[in-house]
Amino acid sequence: MKEQETLKNISISAQAEQSVGLKGNFSSSLYECGCDEAGRGCLAGPVMAAAVILPAGFDCPLLNDSKQLTERERETLRPIIEEQALAWAVAEVDNVEIDQINILNASILAMHRAMDKLSIRPEFIIVDGNRFKPYADIPYQTIVKGDSKYLSIAAASVLAKTHRDEIMQSLNAQFPGYDWTKNKAYPTLKHRAAIRLLGTTSYHRLTFDLLGDRKAEKKAQLLAKKKAQEQR
Repeated sequence: MKEQETLKNISISAQAEQSVGLKGNFSSSLYECGCDEAGRGCLAGPVMAAAVILPAGFDCPLLNDSKQLTERERETLRPIIEEQALAWAVAEVDNVEIDQINILNASILAMHRAMDKLSIRPEFIIVDGNRFKPYADIPYQTIVKGDSKYLSIAAASVLAKTHRDEIMQSLNAQFPGYDWTKNKAYPTLKHRAAIRLLGTTSYHRLTFDLLGDRKAEKKAQLLAKKKAQEQR
């Protein structure tokens, strides 16, 4: 009962003060869809995207950019969003396809796939970040840090993150040595140490800097080039 009351208290309310100052709508469209992704910087696993259309007057005091929330808060928000959104969907692009088309294209493709699954066709799309590709003939707007500005993008960020975390929890059972339960395949020291020790799995993104040495090599090359130019 207490859990149900908690969910009720943070569910939608047209009278409540809007969540953390987040805005409800960018356009004048009724069916405005917010899109965001999760897992773009990870070394393994899919990139996951979510598309969410919220009802007019939606408000949830806890809702914010998923990166600003605890895991428990995200898990609390997920059923609220899924139950009360007018439409929502998630979709992924796996590591093999990421390596083939690059992570930017994969992130946008995942958003397109999520919108393909919506039960309501969006009239306008708002996307977190500054890069997107046209979806059908629907007008769109990219918004830098949109997940901390608009409710539908924040909701999408929560769904993308929680659904991807769920996948990585499952994969961790197959590959327990990489600590994916905790790091979700982000480039932590422990994850990279496991790659050095155990090698890669079939879920690792082979075009990524898995060991963190490519950046160091590039920096060394730039310093050497600069030094050579100074000596001329």
